Amino acid sequence: MISFLEEAANVVPSKRQLDWFDMELYAFIHFGVNTFTDREWGMGGEDESLFDPQKLDCDQWVEAIKRAGCKGMVLTAKHHDGFCLWPSKYTEHSVKNSPHPRDVVREAAEACRKGGIKFGFYLSPWDRTESSYGTPAYNDYFCNQLTELLTEYGDIFYVWFDNACGEGENGKKQEYDFNRYFALIRKYQPNAVIFNDFGPDVRWCGNEAGIARVSEWAVVPHEFCRYAEVQTGKGPLADEADLSYLYNTTQSLGTMNNILYSKGLSFVPSEINMSIRPGWFWHKEEEPHSLERLFHTYLTSVGANACFHLNVPPTRDGLIDERDVIRLREFGELIAREFGKPIPCSVKKAEDTPRTQPIYEITFDTPQTGIRYVVIEEDLHFGQRVESFLLTADSIDSAYPLYEGTCIGHKKICVLADPFSKQNPLIGDGTKPVSSLRLRITSSRSDVHLRSVSVY
Repeated sequence: MISFLEEAANVVPSKRQLDWFDMELYAFIHFGVNTFTDREWGMGGEDESLFDPQKLDCDQWVEAIKRAGCKGMVLTAKHHDGFCLWPSKYTEHSVKNSPHPRDVVREAAEACRKGGIKFGFYLSPWDRTESSYGTPAYNDYFCNQLTELLTEYGDIFYVWFDNACGEGENGKKQEYDFNRYFALIRKYQPNAVIFNDFGPDVRWCGNEAGIARVSEWAVVPHEFCRYAEVQTGKGPLADEADLSYLYNTTQSLGTMNNILYSKGLSFVPSEINMSIRPGWFWHKEEEPHSLERLFHTYLTSVGANACFHLNVPPTRDGLIDERDVIRLREFGELIAREFGKPIPCSVKKAEDTPRTQPIYEITFDTPQTGIRYVVIEEDLHFGQRVESFLLTADSIDSAYPLYEGTCIGHKKICVLADPFSKQNPLIGDGTKPVSSLRLRITSSRSDVHLRSVSVY
């Protein structure tokens, strides 16, 4: 009988999850009637004439977010107010009855394809305009609109849901049929990743401030992500067509008379989402966050086994604010400067080290000064396994590690010197140049499989 940790070590992602991980950074676009009413949450029933972006240019959106390094765009096709950015045939509350009757979803999707990035959408389950909301008929309405978006706009890489619901303590409440929604996505866009607070493919980090956990595991109890598939550890990339791997043996989580049972484990990585400015919709008086804050969020999202979903809201003209354009360009330039060219080195696994505690020697072609980062990636085809590790250098007492970390997952950026801090000197500066580093895995759930190790 395999142990719980051995089973956890072999819970693996789907191919679409691996593809999502490799995107790392993508943009959210919050745009709609709220842009014109200066609200974050619309009340529903706003006059369609309010929506009038006279300089709408989705190509400009794509150009701006690509400068930051974004590989995809997720558009708010409908927010809580119910106003649709496409001419849905199931409602009159859409762009078709505005002074700007163009299909914004189509223009955004085409701009993404033209710009060489992927396109996705957010369709709010909550709808403060639709009269059927709060009744079983609303799920039919929602599925009709979801089908329009899934079938009329080409390949979709991401469908983003939240769980916003209701009109207050005594207001209408809707039972969302998420399993039905998910089935439609799998039918029409089988490669699309689905985000929801509780899975199935990607989960929420739990806040909108861009703050990640210290240790962000992608393998979680099924109860934490109830919409996810339950897996038993079967090794590299279990065949999704074989449903036998979905059902896990129950694992005891308690003792004596109060035994609790888990339904098993699921692979559901986390997304870190935040807006480039305080609000999610554009507000004239707001300024973009500092470059330092954006970069630190990048390090603790992309660099901590998650992806970074950065919201960039267009103005009432239908353009990305020039202040945000500048910050996006600065952000992309900083990432390229810090991680554009790794230091030439060789990475060799030391012989005769334990399979769960291997040691890797990182030897530079020439002695180095000014080392800022070590970037480590696991090969997630085998599952997420590493629980802790240490980094040391040849010219510094090995009893004092340069960096002590926990989980690795898709990517761990070990920050040895913060570019925004003058109190954290670069490794090798002011001391003997560094000829090599040592990466010691101190704990792992099973055999360690690294995808790469790079130094910057």
